[in-house]
Amino acid sequence: MSIKLVALDLDGTTINNSRVISERNKNAMAQAAAKGVNIVIATGRPLFALPEDVFEIEAIRYALTSNGASITDIRKKETFYENCLSPLAVEASVELLKRHDYVIETFVKGIAYIEGWYYEEIQRTGTCFRSIDYILKTRKPLEDIYDFMLRNREHIENINVNFEDLSEKPAMYEKLIKLPETTITSSFDHNLEIGGATTSKAEALRQMGQLLGIKRDEMMAVGDSPNDMAMLREAGVAVAVGNAKEEVKNMADYIAPTNDEDGVAHAIEKFVLEG
Repeated sequence: MSIKLVALDLDGTTINNSRVISERNKNAMAQAAAKGVNIVIATGRPLFALPEDVFEIEAIRYALTSNGASITDIRKKETFYENCLSPLAVEASVELLKRHDYVIETFVKGIAYIEGWYYEEIQRTGTCFRSIDYILKTRKPLEDIYDFMLRNREHIENINVNFEDLSEKPAMYEKLIKLPETTITSSFDHNLEIGGATTSKAEALRQMGQLLGIKRDEMMAVGDSPNDMAMLREAGVAVAVGNAKEEVKNMADYIAPTNDEDGVAHAIEKFVLEG
């Protein structure tokens, strides 16, 4: 059966290590879209942290953001699906996180917020385990992020817990998985992400299928990180790029070249354009 929808993770997958979408990837998307295939970005980023490339590529119509907590029609600039944390989950998360000393971010209505002291520290020192430019451009600093989350408890798409010391991550994971009405995932080595009880890229992909009348076996998903695994299981064709985590590669139907070798274009060419 032919592929009618291609769901693409962004960081480490569609974006290369120079933090851009290559011309070959763009061309492959355009050719697939010309055949009537829906090109969908499926990312852990919130809507307003997406790179400008995404909004400029005509082939991309929809964006599943914040690990599937939101779906937006980019052309219409309309968010038509939300799957946020419950107020209970937000309250329990705040109670737990306040007892620890990690860098916390939260996503609300497509905007990423971060603790103000950390934002100022990055500005002052010019050091961070992530791209400094990305953080300063896409995050809004808050004086009290916990108070903000409680005041917006019905609209929290995601809570991001960041670890400078990776040795602390496993113990915190064991605490986070006990939170009520949540799912815990990770999009890169230094973080754990708290989402709603049914929030995932897979659930958002199911919603897309219902909206567009597309079956699972007519979908292809491409990713690299643990937060992509549910989406890859949901799709008829699961593709991991060559730089993906081993657990992602192990459950994929096909391993494409790396994100720096146009792995997304390779997958589209193989399963959509040549298929």
